[in-house]
Amino acid sequence: MPRRSPVAVRALSLPPWLAHVLRAQREPVPWSAVVRGVLAAGPLLLAAVLTGRTSAGVVAALGAMLAGVNDRPGSRRASVERLGVPALAGAAGLLVGTYAGQHTGAVLLTLVLTGLGLVAGAVSAVGPVASGAGTQLLVASAVGAGMPLPDPGWQRALCYLAGAGWLLALRLVLPTPGATTGDYRFDGERDAVADVYQAIGDLLVAVGTPRATDRRAALTAALDHAQDALAGPRLRRYASSSAERRLHAQYAAALPLAEAATALAWAGDAVPARAAEGSHRLAAAVRGNTPTGLLPAPARDAPALRALDDALLHAAEAFDRGAEGRDLHARRRTAASALCAALGSGGREYGLRVALCFGASAGVAQYLHHARWYGHHAHWYWLPATAVFLVKPDLGPLVSRVLCRAAGTVLGAVVFAALAAVVPRPGGLIATVALCGALIPVAMRHFAAQTAVVTALVLALVMVGGEPGASWSRIGETLLACGIVLLVGHLPAPGQRGGTVRARLVRAVDTANAYLDHVLTRDDDRAGRWALRREAYRALAEARAAIDLASAEHPSLARHSAGTDEVAVTLERLVDTATACAVHLDDTGRLTPRHRQGLAELLDELAERHAHAGLGTNRMKPREPSVTY
Repeated sequence: MPRRSPVAVRALSLPPWLAHVLRAQREPVPWSAVVRGVLAAGPLLLAAVLTGRTSAGVVAALGAMLAGVNDRPGSRRASVERLGVPALAGAAGLLVGTYAGQHTGAVLLTLVLTGLGLVAGAVSAVGPVASGAGTQLLVASAVGAGMPLPDPGWQRALCYLAGAGWLLALRLVLPTPGATTGDYRFDGERDAVADVYQAIGDLLVAVGTPRATDRRAALTAALDHAQDALAGPRLRRYASSSAERRLHAQYAAALPLAEAATALAWAGDAVPARAAEGSHRLAAAVRGNTPTGLLPAPARDAPALRALDDALLHAAEAFDRGAEGRDLHARRRTAASALCAALGSGGREYGLRVALCFGASAGVAQYLHHARWYGHHAHWYWLPATAVFLVKPDLGPLVSRVLCRAAGTVLGAVVFAALAAVVPRPGGLIATVALCGALIPVAMRHFAAQTAVVTALVLALVMVGGEPGASWSRIGETLLACGIVLLVGHLPAPGQRGGTVRARLVRAVDTANAYLDHVLTRDDDRAGRWALRREAYRALAEARAAIDLASAEHPSLARHSAGTDEVAVTLERLVDTATACAVHLDDTGRLTPRHRQGLAELLDELAERHAHAGLGTNRMKPREPSVTY
């Protein structure tokens, strides 16, 4: 087979904004979530139909379905917030939407929905859980305002909460398939902590090779995941305290190991193979809930290697004692920081565009609903509900979202229309709901696949609820919503575009500055330093994710974030250098010329890139460390 030339390969490559459409996540099948999907919406709907409360079952199944969209891999304790907070917001939206739809006219209803869009969009900038809450608030408010159900608003809200609560109960109670180690309720936390030690060992193996940068990023991701996994509420206040203390101690013991491994990666000198073996053995001990056994001691001929050896000894002691270390895992946004994020540039821009899309689609839907020439528009609420998913930037770049939503809706509607023509009712429709619930966790790998599954599930719910089939109108509503969101997404807005990227990058600069200041002032609080280091790397990871998403936008939108990637790269190198300085100062009390020169050059480079990206004056100022040179 002839090989293509580099020119031909470049000619066949797609631009980032189009290539993102074809990109899918590669993850193992989440069998636990599949089982929960089967047992969630379908059984609830079946029980409601058998007891003559079909409308209540439809709302409960809707709550379970939207909770299933947020049912991601992770720990049980973290799922309480990840599923519960959006469910509460959805119930509130359903309540407000129901009463607004019953007691207001078309114009006032549109204004109410637009106001909800403004609030929900701004709140969505706070973080992933807040984003999920904003989505459910708007979707449920549109459904409540337009879906013809006989139940009063407060009953709808309770049924919605019951559906989401049922899925959350399944998440907390059901064991993970194949989980046989220790208390199965902590298998997610245990795997998350084990992944941290595995990532440390992998980074040590890659030291001195081009793979070290990627391994360090993977370590940051593993630490972020473990931090989230351990940050949820206690499942049982007393009986689980021993297991929780052990996991907290194991996580805390990984932080100095991660610091030493990062310092070794910064130095770039290859380390002996046995340096990584200890971390890999610790990973196996966490995963299997077994003793560590003997750990190989690395060489001690460099400050970072001595720090690694000390950290391994500390980890072995922590594993044996199971004592609870300092609470370094908690990461909770205060009300003040959440308010700053919602009212900042990212929140304002996000809120304005969500309000425009949601309000415009609601207004158009109301016009079509009451227009004589159009006929009775029974499912007008689909238009604003669809616009909510399309306007969410955390679901992908704008053009990618629109293309995937359109393709997924067409596929889901066509498949369901063919299926509905042959399956018995209501049994076949209920089985369809159960099947789609099982497919949602698998379909989350691609937005088009997720849209197709959700479309079929919603159409089945509508028909079970007594409304006529609406596959073809569903396609029309989606295409109209795509046009509205594309138009609003490209409208000029007051202020500077790319607010979300810039806000996260500015926060990353602030956290890096706090960490560097702590290192150079030689504060003896190492636990505090590790916490600051975690925040710096976490903020950098969040900024990097926002930048990668913005870079995949159409060039007309991607240009607003030009230059931010270079700032993030320089900032990551600066935090790596600060970590190397911290380890060296602990060992020798002074910095080498290489450390001092690296800090000075990176601070100058950061100031230059900061100004080039249009981020204003660089907040990081070079300072002299309070040590003896």
